[in-house]
Amino acid sequence: MTYARVKGTGSYLPERVMTNAELEQLVDTSDRWIRERTGICERRIVADDQSCRDLAMIAASRALDAAGLQPGDIDLIILGTCTPDRVFPSTACLVQAGLGVNPGAVAFDVSAACSGFIYALDVANRFITTGGARRALVIGSETMSRIIDWTDRGTCVLFGDGAGALVLEADDETGILSTHLHADGGCEDLLNVPWGVSQGYDALSGSAGKLKMRGNEVFKVAVRTLGRIVDETLEANGLAKSDVDWLIPHQANIRIIQATAKKLGLPMEQVVQTVAEHGNTSAASIPLAFDVAVRDGRIRRGELLLLEAFGGGFTWGSALIRY
Repeated sequence: MTYARVKGTGSYLPERVMTNAELEQLVDTSDRWIRERTGICERRIVADDQSCRDLAMIAASRALDAAGLQPGDIDLIILGTCTPDRVFPSTACLVQAGLGVNPGAVAFDVSAACSGFIYALDVANRFITTGGARRALVIGSETMSRIIDWTDRGTCVLFGDGAGALVLEADDETGILSTHLHADGGCEDLLNVPWGVSQGYDALSGSAGKLKMRGNEVFKVAVRTLGRIVDETLEANGLAKSDVDWLIPHQANIRIIQATAKKLGLPMEQVVQTVAEHGNTSAASIPLAFDVAVRDGRIRRGELLLLEAFGGGFTWGSALIRY
């Protein structure tokens, strides 16, 4: 049996730090309110001359270095994002050219909002386990600040920018054990960006819509849905909750993270948390958190990792990995 093993991790955060104190100057909110409701203390914001591709390339380069590989060793790039550089070519193709990955390699984007990285990971896993690729770059990269309404206190306090990446390699011993994906397009009105090329696009001004969210409703659905997918993932692998060494959740909100950890019966010490420093970086949040925990030594080879995410669509998914 062939597995897709995590060979290396990498991440990148823009230099600019936006604190809760800065947001107090923009909208009617407070540092205390943001911390208590979301767990977020600060987030990173891209520079004016930075794009989704720029963040992705740095994260991918660091993952390649960690894996001891060169761009030419990669034959598949899948990039999860809801803030791509262009309509086309895909941001993955731009990363391919920028890194110098072989022109014949496969490269494409996946759009599943905050679940984008898990969706991308699932597809890459299928490529590798069926022999369609041997080494893959799976990236989550977002410039969420570009679609935020900075006058909406319900959303502008939540999001940040960043990128994370994993290098996957075919292995005959261990790696990704299973992935699980779901979607429900009937809930699109609860979390969306009401703008697109074929709907609501202002060709003269190029103005874009901003992210809209009905926070309370999204919170309730997310907690319920993530609880179910935890059970689904463990049952599919014949494992108990106690077998999980680390939970690496989508970093949306500390209360959602705490609810998922409670469902697993895991103490928060076994949950990778970066939401305080990063905010919600959408598709970038899981690979960012993964890289942080690998580099600081918390996550070790052989441990069992549960990754899970919930995002606009609605979309949700999980991955169980023997690292």
